[in-house]
Amino acid sequence: MRRMLILALGLLAVAPATVAAHEGNPNYESRVLSVSPAVDGVRVQVANYDDSLNLVNTSSKTVTVEGYEEEPYARVQGDGTVQVNQKSPATYLNDDRYGKAEVPASADPKAPPTWKTIDKTGRFTWHDHRIHWMSSAADPPQLKDKDKRTRIFGWTVPLTVDGQRATVSGDLFWKPSDDSGVPLALLLAIPLIIGAGVALLVVARRRRDRRPAGEAW
Repeated sequence: MRRMLILALGLLAVAPATVAAHEGNPNYESRVLSVSPAVDGVRVQVANYDDSLNLVNTSSKTVTVEGYEEEPYARVQGDGTVQVNQKSPATYLNDDRYGKAEVPASADPKAPPTWKTIDKTGRFTWHDHRIHWMSSAADPPQLKDKDKRTRIFGWTVPLTVDGQRATVSGDLFWKPSDDSGVPLALLLAIPLIIGAGVALLVVARRRRDRRPAGEAW
């Protein structure tokens, strides 16, 4: 029982570290505004604040995401097959938030695609440098007051749907931290963690009260 109590308290201690390890930046909010032209069964959303795009294709069409040099980067086929082009520089650049990953000499945006199947779920999630601020050292020039919600820029990610051009359009905002500086996810988690700790204490006390006098617990 004591181990359970220690575990509950430990959750409080590690929760901030878990949130801080998140790849996205909670001070930024990247949003998808539209997919144009709209395609039934094709949805795109932002994940992890400003970190990733998630594309779901339940249509019968092939949706291809273009990389940073207009090359085919990834595609989700109508049967749910998800493939990534091993010749696309984006395949490697997207491994690092600021595009510092090494790109092999074999990557050539003008070369015919070399497709590698990675999934068959009809869903593809990838980090995209176009949807977030690309500097860790300097604030965006649009940001004059960190206490105010501020639009940083609009962005687009090009697609093709069965060979027809389409565009994901969105924007990026700066979001002020709350007064305590504690991330919202942690604020929501703390009551649950505390409640679990209290419940464990109650159970421990009841079990102790039922034990014969002098017996350790």
